[in-house]
This record gives sequence, structure tokens and C-alpha cells, in this order.
Amino acid sequence: MDFHAALNNILNPPVLFFFLGMGVVFFKSDLRITEGVSKFLSLYLLFSIGFKGGHELFKSPFAEEHLLTLIACMFMACFVPIYSYFIFKAKLDHANSAALAGSFGSISAVTFVTAGAFLHSYGYEYQGFIVAGMALMESPAIVLAVILDRLGKKKNHENINEKIHWKQLLHEAFFSSSVYILIGALIVGYLSGESGWNTTKPFTEDIFKGLLAFFLLDKGIDAAKQMRELKKVGFFLVGSALLIMVINVVIAILLTKIIQMPIGDALMFVVLCASASYIAVPAAMKESIPEANPSIYLTVALSIVFPINIIIGIPLYFYILKVITGVN
Repeated sequence: MDFHAALNNILNPPVLFFFLGMGVVFFKSDLRITEGVSKFLSLYLLFSIGFKGGHELFKSPFAEEHLLTLIACMFMACFVPIYSYFIFKAKLDHANSAALAGSFGSISAVTFVTAGAFLHSYGYEYQGFIVAGMALMESPAIVLAVILDRLGKKKNHENINEKIHWKQLLHEAFFSSSVYILIGALIVGYLSGESGWNTTKPFTEDIFKGLLAFFLLDKGIDAAKQMRELKKVGFFLVGSALLIMVINVVIAILLTKIIQMPIGDALMFVVLCASASYIAVPAAMKESIPEANPSIYLTVALSIVFPINIIIGIPLYFYILKVITGVN
């Protein structure tokens, strides 16, 4: 692995602010970030990457390679929750297995934007259609998680007559705030073209890294709080999470090789596949699978998968892709 790239990633201001946020909990500082500010930062990041993705789509004609990448995104969004569910079922009940599977099948937008900042620091960019791929990957896992939970109940003869409220579930999956703002900003960025980009660039790009750093400060606080729960999740869940991350990364890298994605798009795709949702899926699981324990799926996604990805995962995936593609 390129240790210079790994060190640069750790010394990147947003990543350092993540550590700073963790220090808030470890050193018992009275620093607090309100829920409203946290929500605004989350929506801002989604708005910015969606708008930038729409602008990139405006500049770049759609090609066969883009379609293949979007198909790969949909494949991973459906395949990951199904196979990971059976890994978790080795030790957990169906409700917690399904919620965890949904979390791994969906994505972390913050990991995505952190990878984008890493790419930019090395002079690489990703194309706008990969943002559309990210939006496609967020929702299917929510639906599949609920279906897997209901199938588990049926097999165990638990609440066998319980029905899936499809209207509510699909609305939550496809019109949640994160999906709505991401897709909406993507469409607006595409329709407004160059003039729209020039108008919003000071907001969508110039202050982006600063607000990303502030958001990762907040996520560092959350991650450190959840780390208290690591003893409860146990070695099985830590090992399972790492195993699933490795499997997802290997499959994703193979798909980037088959499709022959440029290294920028390839890294973003691998990062999407390696990440786990700690915002959209937990919100949906709270309503659709209330039996699942949030301290399990939140801890795994936020205190295991997320830190590993932003600290060592991103530079490691980048190095592997560089070796495979022969890019210097």
C-alpha cells in the first residue's frame, strides 16, 4: 500500500476533524452539535454532490460504460443484503440480521464525499453518473431488509399474518429526505447546466470541504459514543462486518475491471460497495423492523465500517485500483 497516500488521507482536514470529534467523547469535552445543525450539514452534502453530479452529467454524454456501471450498482444493492443476511443469521435473530443486511446493502453518502475529496487531492475526478448510481443503491436494501425480516417471521411462525405496508415502505425507501434531495439536486444540476453551476459554485464547491470537515467532527462524536456499544455487539459482529467489507470490495474491484471504469469512477464505486448506511436505513428500520436493536446496526455501521473506510479503506482501495489499472 502507498503509505504516503494513507498518511495524506489521515492528515486530510476532514479526517482529522473526525478524530477531533472522537476526542470530544474520550476527553469528556462539553462540545455539542445540535441535531438541527447536523441535519443541515447532512442535507448540504447531499445537495452539493447531487448538484455537482448533475452538472457533470450535463457535460458528459451518457455512454454504454455508464449503463453497465449503473447495472453493477443495482446488482450490488440487491446482492449484498441477501448474502449478508445469511452470514448474520448464523448468530443473530432474523430482525437484527435483516436490519444489518439492509445497512450493508445501502450506502454511506459521507464516505462517498470523503472519497471524492481524497480523489480531488490527487488530481482525479469522478463522473456525474456515479452519483446517480449512489442514489440507486440507497433504496433497494431497505425494501429487501423488510422482506427478509418478514420471511424470517413466516419461517418461525411469528406474526405470520403480519403484512408489509408497501405504500409506506416504498415511500420511505424512495422519498426519504436523503434520496429526495440527492436526486432532486442531480436533476436541477443537469437542467440548469453551466449557468446554474456558475451561480451555485461558491456554495456547492468553494465551502464544501469546510462543511465536510465540520460534519465529520459531528460524526466523530457519534462514532465515539457508539463505540461504547462494541462490547455488546461482540467479536462475531466485528468479524462478520470485516468479512462482508472484504467480500464487497473484492466483488466491486472485479466489476470495475470487467466494465473497465476509469480509476476515479472505480474508486467511488468500490467505496459505495464497502460502506454501510447509518442514516437512511436506521431511520427506516426503526419504523419497519422495530424489533431490531439500533445499538447493533448503528454501532456496526458507524463505529466499525465508517472509520475503517475513511481512515485506511479509501487509500487502500485507491492503491489496489492503481496496481490493477496500471495508473501511475
